[in-house]
Amino acid sequence: MQPDALDDDVVLLSVPADGGYLGVLRTATATLAARLQFALDEIEDLRIAVDEACAMLLVVATPGAELECRFAVTDDALLVEVTVPTARGARLPAESSFAWKVLTALTSSATAEAVDGRATIRLITQRTGR
Repeated sequence: MQPDALDDDVVLLSVPADGGYLGVLRTATATLAARLQFALDEIEDLRIAVDEACAMLLVVATPGAELECRFAVTDDALLVEVTVPTARGARLPAESSFAWKVLTALTSSATAEAVDGRATIRLITQRTGR
């Protein structure tokens, strides 16, 4: 995950891979973005992006899995990495999919990978103003 996070400004959350728990991650996203002094519209965009990334991962998560979310704060960005264990061969939506287009429209950078029984989506959102 790049750029480098500030010392001690990493938050790790783990919730059951169930849509009922996504509100916890949306709230954490908004709180951390506000701490970084993101504009209100940037905070809402980031909340939507994290929700969409999590929704993509819930589809491929193994039953009973935990959804892990790592938030890293830098001087001017919030980095979010969401990951779940998956069945071997699980595939994330194609970059041409609507869901993926939503992610890339709402963030500065979005990447995904499904390797060795884990699917991960990484989002970086740069703050545009103070």
